[in-house]
Amino acid sequence: MAASDALFSKVWTWAAPATEVDWDAVYAEQLPRVYNFFRYRVGDGPVAEDLTSVTFEKAWRGRNRYRRDLGAFGTWVMAIARNVAVDHYRRRRPEAPLEEAQAVAAAGPSPEELAERHSDLEKLDGLLTSLPARERELVALKYGAGFNNREIARLTGLSESNVGTRLHRAVQTLRARWTETSSTGEAYGNG
Repeated sequence: MAASDALFSKVWTWAAPATEVDWDAVYAEQLPRVYNFFRYRVGDGPVAEDLTSVTFEKAWRGRNRYRRDLGAFGTWVMAIARNVAVDHYRRRRPEAPLEEAQAVAAAGPSPEELAERHSDLEKLDGLLTSLPARERELVALKYGAGFNNREIARLTGLSESNVGTRLHRAVQTLRARWTETSSTGEAYGNG
């Protein structure tokens, strides 16, 4: 009996959920990655913030399902974020955005600089929207969430070299379209 109890204990420890996670540290470490992932997927603002909070709420509620033996905690949280993004796009309905009211501080950027930045962000959002969904997700994971190609490969099921190739092509496409729209003055995607 003692041998089977020891074996059970060893298997249970290996498969046990991580109930002893320091949530304050995990939140502080993963928040920028998750939020930036959503910024690349849905744009800057309240929607990205809401989806980030939904992700952490789901992680908290499902904390007993996390298993250390299957992957890093950050990978688990990012898998939840990816599912939240998919759910968001499934139920997305056309909305008229509210006008953003910003108080211009005396020491802050000028209205012209803010308008130019806003224009560039809209242009980038349109260009990202013009990419196929898989490439948009890869760009969001790489540049929004800050994952390296190996981590992205684990998350998406693609090979590491395929991730690198797809990202390279996506960035080349974005650069070419950025230059093209700059010279013609036309908008891509959202316009």
